[in-house]
Amino acid sequence: MAKILLEMKNITKTFPGVKALDNVNLQVEEGEIHALVGENGAGKSTLMNVLSGIYPYGTYEGDIKYDSEVCKFNDIKDSEAKGIVIIHQELALIPYMTIAENMFLGNERGTKFKINWNETSSLARKYLDIVGLKDSTQTLIKDIGVGKQQLVEIAKALSKDARLLILDEPTSSLNETDSKALLDLLLKLKAERNLTSIIISHKLNEISYVADKITVIRDGSTIETLTKGVDDFSEDRIIKGMVGRELSDRFPKREHHVGEEIMMEVKNWNVYHPLYNERKIVNNVSIKVKKGEVLGISGLMGAGRTELAMSVFGKSYGENISGQVFIKGQEVHLNTVQDAIKHKLAYVTEDRKGNGLILSNPIKINTTLANLDAVSSHKIIDKDKEYKVAVDYKEKLKTKAPTVEQNVGNLSGGNQQKVLLAKWMFADPDILILDEPTRGIDVGAKYEIYCIINQLVAEGKSVIMISSELPEILGMCDRVYVMNEGRIVGELDGKEATQEKIMTKILQSSGNKEVNNG
Repeated sequence: MAKILLEMKNITKTFPGVKALDNVNLQVEEGEIHALVGENGAGKSTLMNVLSGIYPYGTYEGDIKYDSEVCKFNDIKDSEAKGIVIIHQELALIPYMTIAENMFLGNERGTKFKINWNETSSLARKYLDIVGLKDSTQTLIKDIGVGKQQLVEIAKALSKDARLLILDEPTSSLNETDSKALLDLLLKLKAERNLTSIIISHKLNEISYVADKITVIRDGSTIETLTKGVDDFSEDRIIKGMVGRELSDRFPKREHHVGEEIMMEVKNWNVYHPLYNERKIVNNVSIKVKKGEVLGISGLMGAGRTELAMSVFGKSYGENISGQVFIKGQEVHLNTVQDAIKHKLAYVTEDRKGNGLILSNPIKINTTLANLDAVSSHKIIDKDKEYKVAVDYKEKLKTKAPTVEQNVGNLSGGNQQKVLLAKWMFADPDILILDEPTRGIDVGAKYEIYCIINQLVAEGKSVIMISSELPEILGMCDRVYVMNEGRIVGELDGKEATQEKIMTKILQSSGNKEVNNG
């Protein structure tokens, strides 16, 4: 029997008014990849923050036994000294520093008064080679993609002599190719270095692929641990453990009543990069969306989908933008976000924490931000009206929070996403652009957001959904545009669309600059 490297016993963690963890138990064997799964708010990240010392000893109840020793970590340095390293979903890298500088930040090579840059660079190269990253150690972080940034974080962890690596949603911002490469790296590090990993992820196909064991947490309690080769590792079985019931259909049924009226049409749209003015990011794109339609825009990361959406939404991205936008047949000039909102267009950003919400403010303030006039009189906000609106949307969207006075930063990812949706629904748009609306949230919360989308189009609104998850595009959309290298390279009816057809259009168009709009 393999050695038990980590044992967490009866871990209980309470925040004001909320018991986040309730007698949670976790055992991890040396050299295994152990997955933690559960709905948003189940307590997975909280448990790992307890383990890594982010929540120090004394702020929780229970015991942590690591490598046969009881541990009382007071901060993250204590856990790292034992070889426990956590990589958070929001990567902690500094864009304008080099890869080598980032890898040894806080762990500098040299003396107290002078950094040894040669040693820094050579050690960085050593660990970058282990994770398979060929870029120069002097490359700035801002000049590499998110997939490579994840590799830098893992190399950084290895440089700290990590024996137990904790990865919180490591593939949430990666495309399928980069995700597979990262998972294969974890398998390689397990085989070659006996590295133990704990991975938190909502992508259940990836969990089934990489994990030796899966521990399910629900409502702050341990439900069960499944073992590969012994227990059923299917996605349906994992979902049942997570939500406490069978989820027979991932996508809610909808009666399709797409109207003939074209709600919005974008013609010959061109957008250039805001810094590198010679780089065309969106190239002669034309799309249209009808009343009551869920229109999908599919494509690989970097295809230009977000840039297209943001540039249409009040020119909030890009330079030298040209083309035409028509709403209900009339040409409109959306030069600012206010112009877009005035013409009943809304954009739900993919970056809810950075650009979508004010995390330090409560639910009630975030809910009404995009339509303050509706809760104001003579430019003064009516606090009672603001509160009532927020409560109405909290109930309508089933947002889990004790009160609308709760700061949004204290909510789980799925509930933050619901507040972001509420913000734009309260603006009462006719056309709603949803950019990666279910990124980083669990299957139960996804289903609820799909129901909200169906409700919006049933009311005659139009939804444009940008998603990197092909099953989501296929399960929800009436029609799909395929985008690659800044162009529309195909258009498919929702009933005929398949993953193979979408990927074929992307692959056939790659490198071909003469593809026509589809």
